[in-house]
Parts: sequence; structure tokens; C-alpha cells
Amino acid sequence: MTSPIINDIARRHDFVMLFEVTDGNPNGDPDAGNLPRVDPETMQGLVTDVALKRKVRDYVDLARGTEQRYKIYVQHEAYLTDTRRRVFSARASEQKSVPMNDGRKWMCEEFFDVRMFGAVMSMKEFNAGQVRGPIQLTFARSINPITPLDIAIVGPAQNSKQTKSAEGDESDKFGTMGRKTLVPYGLYRAHGFFNPHFAKQTGVIDEDLALFWQALQVMWDTDRSASRGMMSCRGLYIFSHESSLGNAPTHTLFDRIQVARRENVVAPRSFGDYAVTVDAAALPEGVSLTTLVGN
Repeated sequence: MTSPIINDIARRHDFVMLFEVTDGNPNGDPDAGNLPRVDPETMQGLVTDVALKRKVRDYVDLARGTEQRYKIYVQHEAYLTDTRRRVFSARASEQKSVPMNDGRKWMCEEFFDVRMFGAVMSMKEFNAGQVRGPIQLTFARSINPITPLDIAIVGPAQNSKQTKSAEGDESDKFGTMGRKTLVPYGLYRAHGFFNPHFAKQTGVIDEDLALFWQALQVMWDTDRSASRGMMSCRGLYIFSHESSLGNAPTHTLFDRIQVARRENVVAPRSFGDYAVTVDAAALPEGVSLTTLVGN
């Protein structure tokens, strides 16, 4: 049974998440031909916080998006001004100018991602100001260097009839050429933080935090695509503080979760090629550790 401590919005929570990708691209870089993002000095793979929050948003939208408090503000192919207009129309007969605090309160009440992640909504029309969310995520970084691959693929169909060259080239028999980018295997680590002071300002409730933990565990299963390969959550470790300000420095808690490649493994290709060590002994006073995924 999951400890209710992790859903307590009056506490500070710091967490470590491990996830893997096999034969897929977890987060393409548009400035590098959509190759998997890497740190050029270490060649460790990177996944942005924005990409991780997108998966959370998509899961919440699928699971609870029809409910009043669990709509998603940042949607695919949606104009944010139109979204704010709908809220202002329902709350204030579509007035373009209302007290900013009112607009901010309405947006927090309507949208899960505004309430949890924050948003910049200080636009000329339907100004709802800025919201600083209680949940912040870091970039995820792979434990070891990755090998980004750029592979040629050929589709079975053609866009149009090709013309043979003078040399009798039979290229018209082939389909459309394309590229596919991927990582053979990578185990990534991300860190996150929940600030109860900001949660109080945005109106977060315990149910919101419980939904967030659920999303981190299963959002990979609702975000499948051929380009992403096989992605899974392999570890989720939550340090909960009795004090809203925290009972111990975050970095000392994160150091208790160690991930290392096993001996004699040259090129990791599975989670079993790594050893995860969790030091749960003699935790600082006022700090508890809950393991949702992992040993």
C-alpha cells in the first residue's frame, strides 16, 4: 500500500526518476537533424524537462481530461489565447480585462498543468499573469554515454512515378527514402522537486499530487510510437520532508540513489546491465523514503 505521506501537499518532496529507452529516440534535437540530444563533451544523452512534462500532460488529459479540474492548458495544435478566452467567457462574460489575480485563480482552478507546472499567461488579451508551479523537473541525463544512430529507411510506396535515367537506372522500383534516428539503449536519470509553498498559492490538493506520481509511472504506456522505441520507468524514489522547508539538503538525499554499470559490461543494452543501490539507512531526522518503482 502506498504511503499517504507522498501525497501530503504540506510537505516538501524531492524525487529521483530512472527511465530507459531501447531502440528509440527519447527526445530529438531539431538543431541537429532530430538526433537524440547529447552533451557534446561527455556524449551522455539528454531529455528536456519540457519533454517529460509533455508526457505527464498527455497522460492526465487521457485519464482525467474531461473533468473540470483536470483539463490541460498547453495542448497540441491549440491557441492559448482561445483557451483563456473560453475560461474568461465562462467566468466573466468574455471580458478581456479583469483583475489579474482573478484570471490567475480561474486558470489554476481549470487546468492541472497550470496548477502544477506553472505558466506564463501575461498577454494583452485575457491577461492571467504568471504562475510559478510547485513541481519542477531537471533535464534527464543518461548514466553512460549513448551512441546516437541515424539510419536510412525505405518506404514501400512511391509519391509519384519516377523517370529512368539514360543509364537504365531502376530507382523507380524503390520506395521513398527516409531517415530514422535512435539510441540503441540508454538509462536516464531525472530529478524533481515539489514546493508546498507554491502549491498553496496555486490551489493544489492531495489528489493532484497522487495523479502526478501515477503519471510518472505509467505515462510511457500511453505515449507509444515507433520513433520512441521502448521506453519504461525503471525507478521512482521520493524523499518526503516533515517540514515544508525541508529537513535535509536535497543533494545529500539524491546521493543515496546510486546507479552504476555492472562489471564486465562494455555496452549496456538492458536495465539488467546496471546495478541500482538505494541507501535507506539512517535517513536524516524528519525525512522518509518511498520507493514507487524499483527495489
